[in-house]
Amino acid sequence: MPTVRIEVLSGAEAGRVLEPDGDVVRVGRSPANDLRLPETHVSAEHARVVIGVDEVTLEDLQSTNGTYVRRGEDRIVLGEETSPACSLQSGDQIELGGQGDESTQLLVTLAGDAAPGHVVTVRPIAEFAGHTANVERNTDVLKTLYEVQKAIGSADDLERVLAAVASAALRLVARATHATLILRDDAGGGSKRAGYVPVLTRVRGASGDSVAPPDPVPVTRSVFRKVVEERAALLAADAPTEAFSSESLIDARVRSTIGVPLWRGDDILGVLQVDNRSQPSMFHAADVDVLEVLAANASLAVDNARLIGRLVTAEKRLKKENLYLKGRERARRGQVEIVGESAAIKNLLSQVDKVVNTRVTVLVEGETGTGKELVASAIHYRSRRREKLFVAQNCAAMPENLLESELFGHKRGAFTGATEEKRGLFDIADGGTLFLDEVTELPVALQAKLLRALQEGEIRPVGATASKNVDVRIVAATNRNLEQEVAAGRFREDLYYRLKVFPLVVPPLRDRRDDVPLLANHFLARFTREIGKSVAGIAQEAMELLMSYDWPGNVRELENEIQRLVIQADDDAFVTPDLISPRLRKLEGVISQSGTTKGSLKEMVEQVEKYFLLEALREHSNNKTSAARALGITREGLHKKLRHLGIG
Repeated sequence: MPTVRIEVLSGAEAGRVLEPDGDVVRVGRSPANDLRLPETHVSAEHARVVIGVDEVTLEDLQSTNGTYVRRGEDRIVLGEETSPACSLQSGDQIELGGQGDESTQLLVTLAGDAAPGHVVTVRPIAEFAGHTANVERNTDVLKTLYEVQKAIGSADDLERVLAAVASAALRLVARATHATLILRDDAGGGSKRAGYVPVLTRVRGASGDSVAPPDPVPVTRSVFRKVVEERAALLAADAPTEAFSSESLIDARVRSTIGVPLWRGDDILGVLQVDNRSQPSMFHAADVDVLEVLAANASLAVDNARLIGRLVTAEKRLKKENLYLKGRERARRGQVEIVGESAAIKNLLSQVDKVVNTRVTVLVEGETGTGKELVASAIHYRSRRREKLFVAQNCAAMPENLLESELFGHKRGAFTGATEEKRGLFDIADGGTLFLDEVTELPVALQAKLLRALQEGEIRPVGATASKNVDVRIVAATNRNLEQEVAAGRFREDLYYRLKVFPLVVPPLRDRRDDVPLLANHFLARFTREIGKSVAGIAQEAMELLMSYDWPGNVRELENEIQRLVIQADDDAFVTPDLISPRLRKLEGVISQSGTTKGSLKEMVEQVEKYFLLEALREHSNNKTSAARALGITREGLHKKLRHLGIG
C-alpha cells in the first residue's frame, strides 16, 4: 500500500502538511474533517482521499463548486456528469471549489509503503484452523476465551463490541500494552478503493484493566496495511532495532506488534492490532494463535453489529419518515378540520359521523373546489382506520396504461419499461382508505377491474398470475352527475350502484354564505402564519364584498383570494376593499346603488339580493320567466326568493 503526503499550496492553510494515520482523509470546511479548509468556495464535506490496497482515490462528495485534478497539462473534472472519483498519482495537484486562483490547491505525493520492520510470522487466514490445537491444550486460555466471548456476545452495538474485543486482546496477551481496531470504511466502494480507519484503542491501565487512552494514539499503518494486503496475521519484531525502517512504527514507539485480520468470506472487514510499547519484549507465536481464535469470533460479532446498526438506523429513518409524512398529511389537511357552522355543513358532518366506521363505499359529490377531498380525509381520520394510510389518486391525471399500474401495481417485465416490480395504491392503502377523485374519468376497462376489487376485495397487478386480497375502504368523488354519465354510456351502471352506496353532497359556498367570514378568517390566520406576516384583520366593507360574491370556484377560490390579500396587505393593517380582486369589486358599486344600510351580514346580503331581483324584473317588464332565466334560476326559485324577501 502507498503512503500519502498532502500539502496545502494555497488558502488560509497554505504550508500545512498532512501525513494521515488512517486510510481515509476527509477534506472540507466543516471542523469534523481531517483536513479543514475555511474558504467559502469549499463545501462543508467537499471531498475525500481513500488509500486503498492498490491505489489512492480522490472522491468528490457532491460538492457545490466542484473538485478538479491537475496532472501535467491535463485537467480531470470530478462530478455527477463525469465521474465522482479518480485514481491519484504522485505529484497530482487537487483544486477544490474552482480553477486557478479561485480554488484551494493541494499537492499529493505518493510513495511505496515501508515494510513493517522485521517480520517474524506471516500466517494466511486459510492456515488459522491448523493452529487452534495449541490453544485448545491450554485450559487457562480456553477459560479466558470463553469469558471474553461471553462479553463480546452480550455487547448490543458496534462500539461495545469493539471495546469488548480490544479488552479481550489485552487480557489474552499479557505483554500487550495497546489494542487498536481498524475497520474498513464501508463507503469505500470496493476492495481496491476501500479505506481503513482506526476506530477504537484501548490501553492497559495501572491496575492492568483495559481503559481508553487519555490522548490520541498514533497507529502503525505499515502493519495493518500489510495484514490487509497479505490477508494474513502478522508478527513483527522489536521496533528499536535498525530492521524497523517504518517511520510510523518508530514514531509510535512500538517494540513488538501483532496484526490479525477480521474477515467475512473474501472480505477483510478490519484489523485487530496489538502492540507492546513499554519495554523490549517479543510476542510469541502462541500470542498469535490465541488472537487468531479471538479474531475468528470477533469477525462475526463485528459484522453482525454493523449489520444490526444499519438495520436499526434504517428502521429509525423509516419510522421518522412515516411519522413525518403522516404529520405533514394531517397538517396539510388542517387535521381534517372542516370549517363552517351553517346548517348545510352541520348536516354534512352528521352524515359523515354516521358512515365513518362502516365498510361501505362513499361517493362524495359536489362542485369543483367545494372540498370533496377534505371530506374524504375526514371520513378516514375520524374512523378506526386512522392509523393506516390515506392515499389519494386523481383518476383524470394519468393515461389509462399508467393509471392501471398506479392503482393495481405491476410485475417486473409486465410491459416495456417495467424494469422493477411496483406496488399499486390498493396494496399501499391496505387497511386504510383509498380516495379516487374524478372517478368518472376512469376508462371503461379499468371500471371493470375496480368493480371486481370492490366486490371481491382482491386485486391483480399487471402481469401477475395470481390475485391478492386487500382490505381497502374506497371513497370516490365526482363533480359530474353520475346518473347522466350512466345514461350516456360513459360509466358502468353496476359500478355506479357499487359506488353510490352512501352519497354525500358537499354544498357550494354560495349556499352557505354564513360560513364565508369563518372561512376567510381561518385562511387569514393560516397564511399570516405561513408567510410570517401580521395582518390586523378584514375590514367590514371588504367582508361585505366577500359575502356578496357567488364564488363559482367555491372554497378553493376563496382560499386563493385570502392568500393574495395577505401578500398584498401591509403589516399590522386591515384588508380594505381596494385590495379585493377586481372581479369581486364589481359588486361594490351595486352595493352602494342598492342603498344598503349597515346591519348584520345576512341583512345586508338580503338587501343586495332584493336590489338585484327588482332590477331584473324592471329590465324584463315584470316578466318573471324572463327575469328568472336572466338570473340563472328557475321561475319557482324566483317566486320563492320574492316571497322570502317580501316582494309582491
